[in-house]
Amino acid sequence: MKAIVYQKYGSPDVLKYEEIEKPTAGDDEVLIKIHAASVNPLDYHFMRGTPFAVRLFSGLHKPKITRLGRDVAGLVETVGKKVTQFKPGDAVYGTCRGAFAEYACTSESSVVIKPNNVTFEQAAAVPIAAFTSLQALRDKGQIQHGQNVLINGAAGGVGTFAVQMAKSFGAHVTGVCSTRNMEMVRSIGADNVIDYTKVNFTKTGQRYDMIFDCYANQSLLAYRRALKENGKHITVGGPGGSLIGIIAGSISALVLSLLLGKKFLSLLARTNPKDLMIINELIADGKVTPVIDRNYGLSEVREAIQHVEEGHARGKVIITVEDNSINKMRVAK
Repeated sequence: MKAIVYQKYGSPDVLKYEEIEKPTAGDDEVLIKIHAASVNPLDYHFMRGTPFAVRLFSGLHKPKITRLGRDVAGLVETVGKKVTQFKPGDAVYGTCRGAFAEYACTSESSVVIKPNNVTFEQAAAVPIAAFTSLQALRDKGQIQHGQNVLINGAAGGVGTFAVQMAKSFGAHVTGVCSTRNMEMVRSIGADNVIDYTKVNFTKTGQRYDMIFDCYANQSLLAYRRALKENGKHITVGGPGGSLIGIIAGSISALVLSLLLGKKFLSLLARTNPKDLMIINELIADGKVTPVIDRNYGLSEVREAIQHVEEGHARGKVIITVEDNSINKMRVAK
């Protein structure tokens, strides 16, 4: 089968499109014939081996796991002998290791049946970004109906999910994005939209119950001005979703929370079956619709990762592994 592999850390040039052995499902796994995958900041951090803390998991000098890609959608090809939830031919999506390939194996608890009202491309856009949004809003932010919530970076991969999920919780949502993305952010449910190229939301005098921060482009003291007395600031990335931004922000947030009594929090999302089912219900009910920036082929993963790393993607960037003329993706306008 064809797959993207890398044997050393570095720029997208280290990624190779090669023929490798097709995997075999373990007892509690499913083998997925992949139709689509999506790119996350996690991919370029593991590709580059930065920040250095990444290498504690992936290998100090070279990657121990030589495949990238976590979000996956496709058809079940075979199932292990202990698998009870799926059968060959089922359309599924979720997470795996090595999604930038024609096939991948994953545990049956890591995928769910794809709703009929979403394409494979849309489904592949969901997992990591949706986990991040749900866990930040619900668990860290403890979001409540009627709260004023600001999403900084509302047009990005995580931000587009956060806007829609915050609305599903009954919040009044303000999205912050660039001029070209304002109409798109309104179209997914934002009550107000602020153009960050013209207005600094921390200087308007408006205060929020929660700031969901995908971009981390303000000082924590500036964020403090925009928070209500018991407000919460939740960092889910630095510029472009940077893991470095999360780590640095976590340290600063802890210090500032102790000094000022505000709640500055950070999040690295975790996948789990229960939350995947909750997300699947939101998708099936039409309360959350994945937004797709652009599509690349499997042999174009280098270009796709470079585009995401530049930090200007609108919604998610998709890798189409197999052309599916029936399921055409929805592209953000």
